[in-house]
Amino acid sequence: MPTPIYKRILLKLSGEAFKGNTPYGIDADTLEQTAKRVKVAHDMGVEIAIVVGGGNIWRGASAQREGFDRASADYAGMLATVINAISLQDALEQLGIDTRVQTAINIQQVAEPFIRRKAIRHMEKGRIVILAGGTGNPYMTTDTAAALRSIELSVDLLVMSKNKVDGVYDLDPRKNPNAKKFKKLTFREAINRNLTIMDTTALTMCMENKIAIKVFDIFEGDSLEKLLNGEEIGTTITVD
Repeated sequence: MPTPIYKRILLKLSGEAFKGNTPYGIDADTLEQTAKRVKVAHDMGVEIAIVVGGGNIWRGASAQREGFDRASADYAGMLATVINAISLQDALEQLGIDTRVQTAINIQQVAEPFIRRKAIRHMEKGRIVILAGGTGNPYMTTDTAAALRSIELSVDLLVMSKNKVDGVYDLDPRKNPNAKKFKKLTFREAINRNLTIMDTTALTMCMENKIAIKVFDIFEGDSLEKLLNGEEIGTTITVD
């Protein structure tokens, strides 16, 4: 097996990585496939942290439009990410991988609190750290949490698998067959074009701290393995 070019990554998984083709919740087969793909990266010797979204169970912004208080809706969304984190932990441990779930909100019975040095130590010992609860603050997305944790954990790369799309496009490729895929982008281009990669706060944090981003589809064959070996997979976003 080739030596990966990245030592430590943070993988951001959206809720779509859990629900598969079902309209809601967690699909067991999709969860198993996600865990198997993460295992490939782990077996390559890459240190891995994972930030999970919760949109397969609850979306705070949608709940707000239906009359929920935004802060309350976002806290409910944080709990949804904890459900996904525990489910992914179980799937990974069934494959023989030692994991730890850390949360930005205190739930001692099921997970450790997020402690930066402890998370780094877990990864150094070969454990996968699954990070739930977003940043622990309402009005902040899990994409912002992924950017923040990438900086805190000094990762080499932020890898994003979102909505089963294999990169960044100028239009939604699921709705427009003429959508153009970008192989490379700068953060400034992504922000100026208002591309729906992640929120502006998250993009700006990565830009200011020089954290490169790869956007890809984790379900597309052995895409994660190829990406870690340096192949041109998905879309790369860098400072220049």
